[in-house]
Amino acid sequence: MSDGPPNARGKPYALSDLLDVMARLRDPETGCPWDVKQNFESIAPYTIEEAYEVADAIEKRDMDGLKEELGDLLLQVVYHAQLASEMATFSFTDVVDGITRKMIRRHPHVFEDPSRREEFLATDLWDRIKSEEKAERGQPVEAASILDEVPVGMPGLTRAAKLQKRAAKVGFDWSNVGLIFGKVEEELDELKEAISQSEPQERIAEEFGDAIFVMANVGRHLGIDPEAALRGTSAKFIRRFKSIEAALHAQGRTPQEASLDEMDALWNEAKAKEKAAGKTG
Repeated sequence: MSDGPPNARGKPYALSDLLDVMARLRDPETGCPWDVKQNFESIAPYTIEEAYEVADAIEKRDMDGLKEELGDLLLQVVYHAQLASEMATFSFTDVVDGITRKMIRRHPHVFEDPSRREEFLATDLWDRIKSEEKAERGQPVEAASILDEVPVGMPGLTRAAKLQKRAAKVGFDWSNVGLIFGKVEEELDELKEAISQSEPQERIAEEFGDAIFVMANVGRHLGIDPEAALRGTSAKFIRRFKSIEAALHAQGRTPQEASLDEMDALWNEAKAKEKAAGKTG
């Protein structure tokens, strides 16, 4: 790898350069002391964080930010592959080879037989291919439970919807979203009762979780990603609260110096402006 910025080399850096950078960072003698100390477990939280930052850039439609965040996420893949390479378990090349083979194998309607396109859309062809792959590797085709393969480390709402989707595949599901609203009301009533009866905090938290879980199911039936929906609402809250701060700042005041009624009125003003501008919610 040549030193210097891309314009000094006459061309942009390539993936091979990034792999070289990571190898140098991890060199026990000449590398970065911080990088040398890292392992899979210490890097994993950064990997998750970078994935969220990619999603954030997408939601903000920030293309420059997305480019940068995708680079950060790619670095995480390179990092883990470098760690594995040092242990002689697999390399970055193995990662690329494995995912490329998987995508080709799981899309026979694209790479082998175009006539299977309708089969792919109308059947569980993807899942059947996955089962065949497991059998070829000597793994049990079916786990002890159909829910066992849903990662524990997923965000809570995403995991809830994934668990519900898996259960729905074997018929454990509501026939329509209208029926779920009855369950929503039931769970909310149970939460209210736990609060009114001064139940232990653990019991109230359980009922609260039940209410969130069933709302995730509502989102799944409506084709809405509950995690993305909540992120969108959080972004809306931030936007409107900042407008409250800005309005009070223009008056020479802070939120601490304003009453709840004043801030609520400013919130409603911000909401009305957004609706007038074509934003909903």
